[in-house]
Amino acid sequence: MNDNLLKRFKFTFLFFAIAFTMVLAKAFKVQVIDSKKLIAKSKGQFFRETKVYPKRGNIYDRGGNPLALNIQTYSIFTIPKNLKGDLTIYKKLEEIVPSLTYSKILKKTRKRKKFTWLGRKIKLEKSQVERIKKLKGVYIESVPQRMYPNHELLSQTLGFVGVDNVGLSGLEYLFDKELKGKPRILKYIIDNKGRPVKYESKSAGGESQDIHLTIDKDTQYIAEKYLREAVIKHNADRGGIGVMDTETGEILAVANYPTFDPNELKKSSAKARKLSFVSDPIEPGSTLKIVTAVSALENKIARPDTNYYCEQGRLKVEDHIISEAESKKKYEWLSLREIIKYSSNVGTTKIAFDLTYPRLRETFNKFNLGEKTGIELPGESRGIYTSDENVSPLTLSNMSFGQGIATTGIQMLSIYSTIANGGIYRRPTIIKGGNIEDRSSRILSEEIAKEMTDILVEAVEDGTGGNARITYFKIAGKTSTAQRPDKSGGYSGYTPGFIGYPATGDDKFVIYVYIENPKTKIYYGNSVAAPVFKKVAQHILYKRKEVSGLAIDDEKIDNRAIDTVKIKQSSTRISGSGKIPNLVGLDKMSALKFGIKLGLKFKHQGIGIVSKQLPEAGSPLSKDTVVELFYTAPKYD
Repeated sequence: MNDNLLKRFKFTFLFFAIAFTMVLAKAFKVQVIDSKKLIAKSKGQFFRETKVYPKRGNIYDRGGNPLALNIQTYSIFTIPKNLKGDLTIYKKLEEIVPSLTYSKILKKTRKRKKFTWLGRKIKLEKSQVERIKKLKGVYIESVPQRMYPNHELLSQTLGFVGVDNVGLSGLEYLFDKELKGKPRILKYIIDNKGRPVKYESKSAGGESQDIHLTIDKDTQYIAEKYLREAVIKHNADRGGIGVMDTETGEILAVANYPTFDPNELKKSSAKARKLSFVSDPIEPGSTLKIVTAVSALENKIARPDTNYYCEQGRLKVEDHIISEAESKKKYEWLSLREIIKYSSNVGTTKIAFDLTYPRLRETFNKFNLGEKTGIELPGESRGIYTSDENVSPLTLSNMSFGQGIATTGIQMLSIYSTIANGGIYRRPTIIKGGNIEDRSSRILSEEIAKEMTDILVEAVEDGTGGNARITYFKIAGKTSTAQRPDKSGGYSGYTPGFIGYPATGDDKFVIYVYIENPKTKIYYGNSVAAPVFKKVAQHILYKRKEVSGLAIDDEKIDNRAIDTVKIKQSSTRISGSGKIPNLVGLDKMSALKFGIKLGLKFKHQGIGIVSKQLPEAGSPLSKDTVVELFYTAPKYD
């Protein structure tokens, strides 16, 4: 290599070495020495960055009725230092939006220079929006506001959102990601002349999703209405109610009272916002006796007709006396069937002692006591249930009739739904859709489930649940009057409850009602909770037109049952051959079926249930007879 070429090579190398060193030095200065200064300068080029989400997804009931939706509102802000002391802008803004008074704006902006909200989520007309956009130094953003059109209805389940439309409670919280969708980024950048320029990120965001619930809006309304009436009537602390479809596990209604209006969040208490039917376990009392009976039948410890001596209503267990809920009851020999029918604590204890705790515990576990049901609601409790392999005789006695163990309302619905569904357990769900089989398992034989349903029917027709009887329907159910634990570790007050379902008809559902700590003299489950069950069940049965399935039959219809609808009715539908039948108490569809069967012609007046007919029942029937039917809406007790 000659000297000239070597000199060129060295010069080139030195040039690039110096250039590279300069680049490194500049990078070091920018990224280390001047980093804070440059970051501050960069931030100074834009004064507002926000995430803009698509319109939040709506929430609907099973029939497509909206439960949570959005209305268009606007938020207004300013940068006080950019106005350079020109406060006339605020006066012009007051002229456009009277609620943003000049004095209010001054109060908000007096000691501020940077970004300041002047008003958030304000409802404005299109003309107002256009005028605000022309104001120099005042900026406006469209913001959807969450609105709950039915106010208190289902509010504890739906939950609510915060000021930025972020779900903070209930389904709004649990499904916040799906309801919100993906955001776009908006920035307000200051150009070289100090003017704000709106800049939108290239990311288009993502669409939000709507949610469809299994809730039936009408059933929810009726359930809340009668629950509220009962809590107020009996001066109780609160109450809970749930309605579940036994064939699908779908929740048709669920509520607690007191409740709240999510449109007026500040007026409510944290306690009223909680869905305690799912989150707060209570001692279920006698409604849990059914599990002890199921366990005895399943383990072949007893049959429905197996008799137990009930010690005239008093049984000493360790240092305690187990007595009946009603102290005047002094039962002697009762069969398992009668123990459930009359709700004997002593009898249930005797069954549990024959059964032993390990077997009873196995049945508890089958019904998933001590486990969450997995319903799509936040804050679900597992309940309170000992994990011990064995327990003392006194604890076994208490647990056998539902004391010393705590369950949630949703767990109780699942237990009775399993029996009503022929022994097949369905995991409860509140979201419409999904495969039923993925949420199902058989945990009882069909035979045992049927035996238990028959026993529960007797408990309503001839036992402690008489106030739940509904005309023309066989109702299976169980009352409870559980002692209520207090903060001192003892008991004070009661929690009356009733849970039941129709044992006839194509559509199956189960309803559980409890009322906590009524302060009136009446506190038994049959007196306080059973009437609520009856009213809600009547609504569902009439709504689903189950009355069209009424037979001319029913051996067990008697005068005690004829008190459901406060209009004239009769248990006799056919008065005899060649005579007009009694149609009072039927809905239009049921009456038409009779008409087709007997060749009758009708003239209809009004809507609802037949309250009067002309000619009257028993009148002669001829080929040309036209029966005029007068309908009125049913009035529930």
